[in-house]
Amino acid sequence: MIPTSEVVQREVDYRRHRVVVGVDTHKYVHVAVALDEFGGLIDSRSFAADRAGYTQLIDWAVGLGPKLTFAIEGTGSYGAGLTSAVRRRNIGVIEVLRTDRRDRRLRGKSDTLDAENAARAVLGGHATAVPKSNDGVVEMLRQIKVAKDVAVKARTAAMISLKAVIVNAPPELREALQPLSKMALIDRCAGLRPGPVTTVAAATKHTLRSIARRWQQLNDEIKTHETLLTELTGQLVPQLVAAFGLGPDTAAELLIVAGDNIDRVRSEAAWARLCGVAPVPASSGLTTRHRLNRGGHRQANAALYRAVIVRMQHHEPTRAYVARRTLEGKTKAEIIRCLKRLLARETWALLRPLRSVPRNAPAAP
Repeated sequence: MIPTSEVVQREVDYRRHRVVVGVDTHKYVHVAVALDEFGGLIDSRSFAADRAGYTQLIDWAVGLGPKLTFAIEGTGSYGAGLTSAVRRRNIGVIEVLRTDRRDRRLRGKSDTLDAENAARAVLGGHATAVPKSNDGVVEMLRQIKVAKDVAVKARTAAMISLKAVIVNAPPELREALQPLSKMALIDRCAGLRPGPVTTVAAATKHTLRSIARRWQQLNDEIKTHETLLTELTGQLVPQLVAAFGLGPDTAAELLIVAGDNIDRVRSEAAWARLCGVAPVPASSGLTTRHRLNRGGHRQANAALYRAVIVRMQHHEPTRAYVARRTLEGKTKAEIIRCLKRLLARETWALLRPLRSVPRNAPAAP
């Protein structure tokens, strides 16, 4: 029988301690390490990466103390299911990046060490990012965007293959097809009638027709995806879609970066940094300068770049800005960097209605 004084002490420790549970996520198993508020090891265990395993892991963590925070690696991939399960239990969760390679060379590599490092990153204040939630309209946009991007790549590959086959086609077929424009070429090839495949010309026609019809199918699929993206973004952020040079595709990309819980991005400066358009100091000695930020979300950065290029060509206020900055001695690359930063500020303001929507997911302590 445990002495009464020891039971009381355990209850005091339970009420007092903050517990951080670091989780190294994998496809089939998650490894969890629990640390107290002083960095002391409490326990470490492994759990299956399924719904039953998530429940067991969370129940085990809840039994360690009431002031609980999860530090999870890979919240957007293998850790997405666990992150959602933790949020449904109203427990705070922090996203942790992978351990850097230098630390791994010095300390070694194991799942337990990675989980422990994740917990220590939260205890030390090095990891503070709230992970994106994946249970709303933005997650729907992300899934559709993935399907569209895959189809666009396949359509591009089909066109490249089609033109490569034409280059090596029999002379009479090549000379008839090469002068055609893209859509005329697709229609002509899709309507070819190879007949019995008994000659090289017939085999070439069969191949061209197959590739052209595949291109048409992919093109129809892409149009379906674009229609869905237009409908969803128009319902969620019509003001962002209507902005000059943006449109549904760019709006969807920016929403995917923000996530369903856009409140996790705390300021306009943080949004610019997340999009990779916040200038980074690069001064030394008597030289004071800034360089281009290579961090942030590259797809969001590319989306802002495309919008800026459109505005530089067709948006009169932007064209006037470019002319003024050019007279000041700025290079084109510097002007584009400034315009991307300004556009990030504009999009942050246009996303304000989403920030006012109440969120059910708790903030991590």
